[in-house]
Amino acid sequence: MENGERSMSKEEILFLSLISMFQAAAMQQMGKLVNPITNEVERDLEQARASIDILEMLQAKTKGNLTQTERDFLDKVLFELHMNFVDESGRGAESAAGQGEGEGVVGEEKREGKAQGEDPGKRGDRSGGTAAGEGEAAPERET
Repeated sequence: MENGERSMSKEEILFLSLISMFQAAAMQQMGKLVNPITNEVERDLEQARASIDILEMLQAKTKGNLTQTERDFLDKVLFELHMNFVDESGRGAESAAGQGEGEGVVGEEKREGKAQGEDPGKRGDRSGGTAAGEGEAAPERET
């Protein structure tokens, strides 16, 4: 390994894969990704919320038992899913029909543009110039 990198254990790889599966499911359920079976963009925010809830449950149940890599990955995935969920919740039902794969995804790309001094009003996204929730925390859910 170079630069002090360590190899990941089988369990760590499996955990990251599990998180990635729920992330992909939630993104597909939010209409952010094309369903590979139907080849269409489908939107079911209730199912997306359920996928996010499962990841939040995993985060709570594994607290104190994750490697730094696992914790960081899960935190990043949940942050991006929350931001995308807020973005999709603010859109009308008709927006998913005309949306192509990957359009409107809130995450690294939008944060990087802002960090590089890009004018948020000139991004060309459909959220009115800023990503939903940008600069504010995801809403707390009642338990």
